[in-house]
Amino acid sequence: MRRRLLVRALWGFAEVAVSLGVVLLLLVAHQLWWTNRLARDDAGRTVQALEREWGTPVSLSPSPPGPEPGAVSTPIPVPGPSSSAAPSGEPRRWDQAYAVLRIPRIGLTAPVAEGTGKGGVLDRGYVGHYTRTAQAGQAGNFALAGHRNTHGEPFRRIDRLRRGDRITVETREAVYTYTVDQSLARTAPSDSGVIAPVPRSDITTSAGYGEPGYYLTLTTCTPEFSSRYRLVVWGKLTAMRPR
Repeated sequence: MRRRLLVRALWGFAEVAVSLGVVLLLLVAHQLWWTNRLARDDAGRTVQALEREWGTPVSLSPSPPGPEPGAVSTPIPVPGPSSSAAPSGEPRRWDQAYAVLRIPRIGLTAPVAEGTGKGGVLDRGYVGHYTRTAQAGQAGNFALAGHRNTHGEPFRRIDRLRRGDRITVETREAVYTYTVDQSLARTAPSDSGVIAPVPRSDITTSAGYGEPGYYLTLTTCTPEFSSRYRLVVWGKLTAMRPR
């Protein structure tokens, strides 16, 4: 009798363990596969919609030289007024995609939206613009965030970027080319210096810059499947061509 009860108890425990295992596998599949599929589809449709809206192809005329970093005497303050105004002067809707980011080194094409909220921006596979930083092509720091894992994971491979790699940001008005210059493999999420107008880590003070310029900052979580630290890649504006 005791043996029979023990066998039943063990069998019941095994059934519960298997059920839990199946549930966990489904959750992992949802996070690692399904969210990526949905977000990538959404992001891809958004890029296509932007390109249709802009209509005219990008100009292939020779690119004028980029602005000289030393041409700016007063960096944009952070915190300060949000730089989320659309070119027309009207406020840009929160989470609205308005640019396309392309990084040939890692095969990335992703829409850029205003804000870094998860539900409306990052979880849709978009790259989010830190609203109190400069816009593309402006003096200061055009700072972006993106998921490294799940939900399209646009920034999963930015650790592979090397000095000299090209990054382009295409808007309705122009295409801006930035060139990767520096990176910071790990810093704290609270290290706000990396997205300052003159980006410089508040923790690793040797990383970053010391004078005003035209900067691009990419930020994501690190290590993979963790949000404990942040990975940072910096670039400088090197060319601009109008559409």
